[in-house]
Amino acid sequence: MQSDRRDVRVLVVEDDEAVRTLLLTRLELAGYRTNHAADGWKALLAMQEFRPDGVILDVNMPGLDGFGVLETKKSRGAIKDIPVMMLTARQAPTDIRRALGLGARDYLAKPFDDQQLLARVARLVRKKRPSPPPPPDDRWVI
Repeated sequence: MQSDRRDVRVLVVEDDEAVRTLLLTRLELAGYRTNHAADGWKALLAMQEFRPDGVILDVNMPGLDGFGVLETKKSRGAIKDIPVMMLTARQAPTDIRRALGLGARDYLAKPFDDQQLLARVARLVRKKRPSPPPPPDDRWVI
């Protein structure tokens, strides 16, 4: 299964170096290709350059916070559809609603369980498969 993940890119956006290192280590051990950014502005640049399949995004960061990243990326065509999971210590229902309203697909609170994190990331980066075509309608066959 890890070999399937080698082509999956995950961007970790976290200003706390210890948490960022932990996340990168966990993801790399699970087989993901990773990159990181320590603030929101660097995150937007990394999204354009690294082209991740998914982003793990903290809320509280210097400069542009996680909400600002979500708001800004909505207007940038090349990165607007990259799925984002918020990973933050903020657990207020208003924060969760705001993040989801701005386009985050998932919201996980710190501290987190490694298995739960990996399961959520796997779901975040899962490629949507196109629906199969409908079966032929034999009523119209001549």
